[in-house]
Amino acid sequence: MASNKVIIYQVFTRLYGNRCQARKPFGTISENGCGKMKDFTAAELKRISDLGATHVWYTGVIRHATQTDYSAFGIPCQHPAVIKGRAGSPYAIADYYDVDPDLATRVDQRMKEFENLVNRTHKAGLKVIIDFVPNHVARQYQSICKPAGVTDLGEGDNPQQGFSPQNNFYYCPGEKFTPYFDLYHGESEPYAEEPAKATGNDCFHNAPNTNDWYETVKLNYGVDYYAGRVGHFEPIPSTWLKMTDILLFWASKGIDAFRCDMAEMVPAEFWAYATARVRQQYKHIQFIGEVYNPAEYRRYIASGFDLLYDKVGMYDTMFGIIRNQRSTHDITRAWQQTDDIRQHMLYFLENHDELRLASDFFAADARKGVPALVVNALMHQNPFMLYFGQEYGERGMEQEGFSGRDGRTTIFDYWSLDTFCRAASKELSDDEQALYSVYAKVLNIARSEKAVTDGLSYDLMYVNPQLQRQYAFLRKAGTETLMVVANFDDQPATLHLCLPAHAFDFLNLKEKSVSATDLLTGSKQKLLLQKDTAVELNLAPLGCLVLKFRA
Repeated sequence: MASNKVIIYQVFTRLYGNRCQARKPFGTISENGCGKMKDFTAAELKRISDLGATHVWYTGVIRHATQTDYSAFGIPCQHPAVIKGRAGSPYAIADYYDVDPDLATRVDQRMKEFENLVNRTHKAGLKVIIDFVPNHVARQYQSICKPAGVTDLGEGDNPQQGFSPQNNFYYCPGEKFTPYFDLYHGESEPYAEEPAKATGNDCFHNAPNTNDWYETVKLNYGVDYYAGRVGHFEPIPSTWLKMTDILLFWASKGIDAFRCDMAEMVPAEFWAYATARVRQQYKHIQFIGEVYNPAEYRRYIASGFDLLYDKVGMYDTMFGIIRNQRSTHDITRAWQQTDDIRQHMLYFLENHDELRLASDFFAADARKGVPALVVNALMHQNPFMLYFGQEYGERGMEQEGFSGRDGRTTIFDYWSLDTFCRAASKELSDDEQALYSVYAKVLNIARSEKAVTDGLSYDLMYVNPQLQRQYAFLRKAGTETLMVVANFDDQPATLHLCLPAHAFDFLNLKEKSVSATDLLTGSKQKLLLQKDTAVELNLAPLGCLVLKFRA
């Protein structure tokens, strides 16, 4: 299926293939099991491709701090006081040059297993994304897998200087690491760090609290936060060189893109430097940035990012509409805010940080996300991302351990997903199978229909102010036109949708009677297309129409 429409399927690698159903809160890896890279078989990757994905984002590949003991393989143990959960956070990197041993069938062959995973993914016609975590590392970071001649992070630091452009970390000279809460739960020895390093979420003192990213330390890219964020970028800071080398190392493994965690907490000047150097050797590599400040979007795109999360615009808008707190006209306002950089904006409804659609804290019903799926996936050419289990209506309402019952799938605990276990044994409910079918249809429409991948977009909301719980737009390429209407209401709706004369002129539409096919159901209906005239459409509760016709 040839397409330039990017559909990213994010998997939490540790959980994806785990079929152990013990699910003991705070359970160990031996009690609760763990998914492996080998679980991404040719059949599983075909399922992901058939669902409509073009890319797989393997979350949590690089080795991070964990309470699981791998010392038998020469991997240093980490102090449990500075690890969140039994499994640990995948964003507390312990060795940038290593693969997480939890994911390996043979720990001593873990890098080879990752290379095989990349090859299998490519054979399935999918591209590979991994995380790059540039802003912070685990408190006990120590690389045992760095190539010969590479100096470790912090190895050449002067810890008596709070800030130095050539230090890799920030320090609190003369002060011990003393958090504002009790980290210790009977360990034989308390965690010791002196002088304290600054914590990853820009906490530049020695006493972070429970809401801080206390398990991480902030990396120093030459920005003096103690002096009001003054940048010292000449000569090139040591951290720039070391982190660029890490990017090049993983690029050499054949990956296709980096999803860059908290990219906006790292100076744009570094990204301009690093992305240019990576692309000198690997022209195809793409960079996806987690940037939440819209005022910074264009600067980070100019610094080399291909895609940015559209979180505070489109995601937050959809969140409010699904919960019946906002009007669907806000969708128009959301996309207009980034219309000049539209192709760079990554739409999504779930990821590892956000609430599950079906959780009690969001929509409590996965079907309520379908109208948003249709709009986000089909409205423009820009990419769409879904989180594994979203297509089954995974609820995220279990109390896994450190994560707690928070409407999210844990990233800290050893666990398995109920929906994936039941899918493997063919025990999905009718509703779950129906939801999966809708996701597959919508995503494949997004990839295969020329009107979506290459066509023009026309938002119909400005001439339909009566719509508050529905959203409508047109897509057109050549003579193929799609009329897309989504009903966010849980009540049926009969619409009289006005088609303005400007739409006919802009899209070069002809006034005529057409036979339209709904790509979601295969049903057909007649439409009379006339300028400044309404067409009547009937939508089921939470129903959508993707009407294809030639005009």
